[in-house]
Amino acid sequence: MIAEPNAASNLPSQKENAVHDETVHESAVQNGSCVRNGNLKTPREKRKVREQCENIRRNSSSSRRVSQLQNGKVVEAVTLFEVVSMGKQAMQSVVDDWVEAYKQDRNVALLDLINFFIQCSGCQGMVTAEMFQSLHKKDVMRKMTENFDEETGLQYKKFMAYPWILTVTWPVDTDNEDYPLIRTGPYWKKFKANFCEFIAVLVQQCQCSILYDSYLMDTIISLLTGLADSMVRAFRHTSTLAAMKLLTAVVSVHLNLDVNKHNAQRLYEVEKKRIGGKRTNYRLDQLEKKRKEYEHKLLEIQNMMNAIFKGTFLNRYRDVIPEIRAICIEEIGSWIKTYPDAFLNDSYLKYIGWMLYDKQAEVRLKCLLGLQGIYSRKELVSRMDLFTSRFKDRIVSMPLDKDHEVAVQAMKLLMLMSQNCEDALSAEDCETLYQFVYTTHRPLAVAAGEFLYKRLLSHEGDEEVQPKEGGKVGASTDQLKRLIRFFLESELHKHVAYLIDSLWDWAGKFLKDWECMTTLLLKNAEDSGEALSDAHESALIEIILATVREAAEGHPPVGRGAAKKILSVKEKKIQLEDCTKITEHFIMVLPQLLAKYSTDAQKVANLLQIPQYYDLDVYSTGHLEKHLDALLRGVKDIVAKHSDMSVLEASSRTYYILCSEDTAIYSQVDRARTQLIDELMGQLNQLLDGFWQKEEGFCTDAGEISRMQSALRRVAAFHNTHDLTKWNLYDKTSKLLVFEMEHGSLPGLMILPALQCTYFSLLWQLAAVLENSPKETLFALHRELRHFSQICMCFLHHKEKDVREKAFMILCDWLLILSHQDSNNNEESVGLLDYLPNTLLQEKLLLFIQEHVFIEEEEESKDLTEEEERKDESCKLDDLHKKRSLLAAYCKLVVYNVVEMTAAAEIYKYYVKTYNDFGDIIKETLSRMRHNNKIQSAKTLILCLQQLFQTHAESQDSSSGVDFSSASFTNMKELARRFSLTFGWDQVKSRESVAMIHKEGIEFAFRGAAGVDGKSLPPNLSFLLIISEFSNKLLKPDKRLVYGYLQRYIAEPLPCRGDEWQPLIWYRNSLLANEDEESSVLGSSGEWSPVGTSKPSSFKRKLSNGSLPETSQTEAASKAPDVQCASQLASAARKSRKRLKSREMHLQEHLPFLCPGGLRRRYCKDEIKTEDISEEGQAEDTIEDVDVDVVGADQVIPARVFQL
Repeated sequence: MIAEPNAASNLPSQKENAVHDETVHESAVQNGSCVRNGNLKTPREKRKVREQCENIRRNSSSSRRVSQLQNGKVVEAVTLFEVVSMGKQAMQSVVDDWVEAYKQDRNVALLDLINFFIQCSGCQGMVTAEMFQSLHKKDVMRKMTENFDEETGLQYKKFMAYPWILTVTWPVDTDNEDYPLIRTGPYWKKFKANFCEFIAVLVQQCQCSILYDSYLMDTIISLLTGLADSMVRAFRHTSTLAAMKLLTAVVSVHLNLDVNKHNAQRLYEVEKKRIGGKRTNYRLDQLEKKRKEYEHKLLEIQNMMNAIFKGTFLNRYRDVIPEIRAICIEEIGSWIKTYPDAFLNDSYLKYIGWMLYDKQAEVRLKCLLGLQGIYSRKELVSRMDLFTSRFKDRIVSMPLDKDHEVAVQAMKLLMLMSQNCEDALSAEDCETLYQFVYTTHRPLAVAAGEFLYKRLLSHEGDEEVQPKEGGKVGASTDQLKRLIRFFLESELHKHVAYLIDSLWDWAGKFLKDWECMTTLLLKNAEDSGEALSDAHESALIEIILATVREAAEGHPPVGRGAAKKILSVKEKKIQLEDCTKITEHFIMVLPQLLAKYSTDAQKVANLLQIPQYYDLDVYSTGHLEKHLDALLRGVKDIVAKHSDMSVLEASSRTYYILCSEDTAIYSQVDRARTQLIDELMGQLNQLLDGFWQKEEGFCTDAGEISRMQSALRRVAAFHNTHDLTKWNLYDKTSKLLVFEMEHGSLPGLMILPALQCTYFSLLWQLAAVLENSPKETLFALHRELRHFSQICMCFLHHKEKDVREKAFMILCDWLLILSHQDSNNNEESVGLLDYLPNTLLQEKLLLFIQEHVFIEEEEESKDLTEEEERKDESCKLDDLHKKRSLLAAYCKLVVYNVVEMTAAAEIYKYYVKTYNDFGDIIKETLSRMRHNNKIQSAKTLILCLQQLFQTHAESQDSSSGVDFSSASFTNMKELARRFSLTFGWDQVKSRESVAMIHKEGIEFAFRGAAGVDGKSLPPNLSFLLIISEFSNKLLKPDKRLVYGYLQRYIAEPLPCRGDEWQPLIWYRNSLLANEDEESSVLGSSGEWSPVGTSKPSSFKRKLSNGSLPETSQTEAASKAPDVQCASQLASAARKSRKRLKSREMHLQEHLPFLCPGGLRRRYCKDEIKTEDISEEGQAEDTIEDVDVDVVGADQVIPARVFQL
């Protein structure tokens, strides 16, 4: 509020505001607490105004006092800003108090309101208001300025708020990025809502009285228009929000007035008909007067709306600040919904359409939300034809927006358009939108699922039908058929789990109708013409499996959603009910389905996954053991018929699920499992005995090979899930592998399952040994492990590609398991079984990756048909998947330190070349290695670049030097740039790694330099161009440290005019890029002028008088051509050190967090002590002058990297 007046202070803007002789009244408000009346000439006039202000202040503040507890103290709110900020009192009473004050003295009340808006902008300065009457318009416009007063250091803005000229003055150092609308914390969270509510209530309370006095609204509109035109973001943001909310409130008043006017018009016409031929009467005159009064008010309201729209909206909807643009778009959408008769036309809709192309997601989101409110009302859609035709394509493309929320709201808008706007979306548009059900972002997929369900699957005309069998089948049958047809027609996507998850929230009822689904599957074509085709049956079985999984697990499929969903109590109850329903239904139906499709591998493999979602207790509680026997018989029959690994693995897992020891059916299932495995092992033993009895040791009979392969596959599938150690499978399969190593005559189809069986046997033995076992067993297992590793190494060179890849994958997994055994129970066993690959094995593994992953196969140009091209593309995708699996397996060995970390250098060489296929794997490997060991990871990166550079140098002509424009050198620079991007934006976190890269790079660049004086051109000097890509990742002080380290290798001034020395100049430029003075000196210098010397002591020089150390006469003579350059560099260094002071003071607080290990730096007022704790002991180095420390106070961490 406005407090008691006091003496006015001189404003810096008075030299431009010299209009005191022409003004009739002047008031000043400083910090919301003072009013000055400058042109009242008599003491009586001054005392009268002062008493009026005091009375108003006392009355309004006493009725507006609000108490709030802050930090244990009671704070009283007096000003409007404080009351609105606290929000503890009903806003209506606050506005009522202000309206009463306005009726008593509108000038003082308006100044209070003006000060409220200024304070809401975060301005803590001074507001001066002077009335104008005799000023000409040109003079007024000349005074509308915003400038900076250099004499006083204050910033001020002048603008007109009729009938005043306002001058707002505030300190220039006020933080423009901190004002109430953007502040954080509980106190400011509700400020925006309270602020908007105050404006709405103010207009509502004034609509019957002072709103039309041609004074209040003119002043407020002029004020907000002037502030919205400011260069200061806080003024623009706050005033734009206020103006838009003011217009929203005025639109509501206009709507009410319009309704009252129509009512008055109708009453007038009724009354006129009632009196008939009479000329007039009193009531008719009153109605006529009322109608004209409404018309006059409507005209004034329209003028207000036009003034706000043209003065604020048209200028601010394109503001550079996205929050301001979003406010404008949000409010214009509100106006259109509230008062469509005035705003629902193309003159206003075009602004929303234009801003659909805004670069900021927040603005685009507001556009979509506004359009949703319009398209959701059918009575408004008919007037949107032109807008729809103009911007439909843009809206259809917005589900592809990079912002997820914008994409979701765009899909919801398209859903409303398809419902309420006939023929708005074409069939092609709908087909495009349907495919979003397969996206990984679940909210967008769910919105697309709603679109798909309501547009394609759900029809209101679906009625329940009675089939001939008498069972009641509802509309689910037709919906299922449409869903199957859609799934089969979606050629680009075969992710049925994603499709079901997208539809689950909208079509859960018919997706849980498993009775209808299984009925469709069990129908016979002879009984009914509605039987499904083979493709439709396969799709329906996949849908059944996906719906069962969704109902039983209750969370989205893998890849859609960051983590598993935490279910509520209600959701858990529904989940348990669904599991019971699934079990009760499929216990009886699944054996029938398995019997019907027992010969179809794909269908059986999917059906056998359903039992894992059973509630197994239902078997015993429901006395359904006979159905269990039927299921076990069906699975056994399937195992005997099929040799496909997917079917066999599904069968094996079914036995594993059913054979749970804590269930009542365990003994029954265990007997069936043992019986089945006995039969499988009997078949295998019989085949093996016949095989070894032959003199040749091998029979080329195709039938015998097929039977052997099938038997081995069945045993391998069950050995993966069940422990078959007691059947002594290892000896049988390892003997086959040894035979293949010696003779090499077995087919690959036999070797692959034999490898798997041997691998699984050793894994089961390893799991049993680690618990508790004698030494004899450990030594035996140790020999077997070594033997199996030798077998896998031999198979890396097998003639068949599948065998080589399988041996490599098994070997990688095997090494990873052996290298990370848990030693909780038996440390001795772990010591015996611990196995790390030797150098030869590591080389073979790396060579395998280079030959099988990174070597591109030559493509033969063939004229293929469309079907052949599709198959060829499918084969290429499968091959790429295998390559990615091989690379990932090897990278795991690197990440977990099974092989040397330097081996990753060979992998990194292909980062750019194979980025599309393997970039994500290599990048993740780099990230994991950096997390494990920053320094070693950095050395691996630089080793990769060094090896590439050496290869490039060897391929170049030694006489011509390195060709910077060659493709190989350009690729090296691009690889270095990509490596630098992996360090991210946190330079402090990566400073050690980047410093190590520069250190190793400098040493490599000057390695092998000929001559004692160091003037000869180093052979690897061009490598400095490569490591210059990492210079932008160095902190400014670290660049000085690296620059100093570079100087160690340059003992004397060197001529740098030749092109061969350009890499050194470019690298130096990259290190001194932020040093303006040094860069300018570098650009004008024709020779190399080193700042430091070759001695380590040059890093920390103690300068007593702020100048460079004096050199001897000999040194001075040798450096005579560069004295001026060196002095300029020294001056630049001193200036740069001053800019480091603020950073050093900041690091005093955060240094314990930054310093690793034993490095700590203690600060005091006069000196800095550096403690460096090494392995041999501790060493102290005291530096007395902070300002002349070339290294800088925040270079503690990288300094350790550069220690010699």
